[in-house]
Amino acid sequence: MAIQCDFDALSVLLQASSKDVVLRICNESFINRDKQQYSESVLASVGDVLSLDTNKSRQLVRSLGALLKTAVFHGDSNPSSLQSLFPSNFHKNLRDLLVKTMMENMNNWRNSALNNQVSLPRLVDFDWRVDIKTSSDTITRMSVPTCVLQMKVQENATEVDKTPEVEHVNVELSKETLDTMLDGLSKIRDQLSSVAKR
Repeated sequence: MAIQCDFDALSVLLQASSKDVVLRICNESFINRDKQQYSESVLASVGDVLSLDTNKSRQLVRSLGALLKTAVFHGDSNPSSLQSLFPSNFHKNLRDLLVKTMMENMNNWRNSALNNQVSLPRLVDFDWRVDIKTSSDTITRMSVPTCVLQMKVQENATEVDKTPEVEHVNVELSKETLDTMLDGLSKIRDQLSSVAKR
């Protein structure tokens, strides 16, 4: 994966008043790493702490986001591996600060990237109960047990600052349907176990 990073744009980080400012800008850049357009609030936030105009803020966020995305993609938090992402003529102190920041935040950024990747909705919780369906006519009385399964499902986030709502899905299962479903789930469990042992 080639780095689409303008390393010259990163040199403005030398104007940061503290390591916390660099960390905050790194977090903003990582959160916005895949966006084509950045919100005015992100650019203003970065520009205010470093006294940059909008264009320089945009270049910094884009370049730093590309660098961090590449580092997380490679997934190696070894200092020498992270240092190899930088050109040889890059400012040594700034490189060391960015490498240290990447090492300390690699797990958080990796988890964030995994949680926000395109995938199916996630099962958050479930509950169940057994009901008896009864009906009668003049000849016979019928009692059929059924399982009511309530699942709480959460869609993937589509916006950075909004958590998607949890949806409730109710399913009624007969004994036969439940047996079939449990058989299928046990096969899935066995397959997952065999894959995990490899």
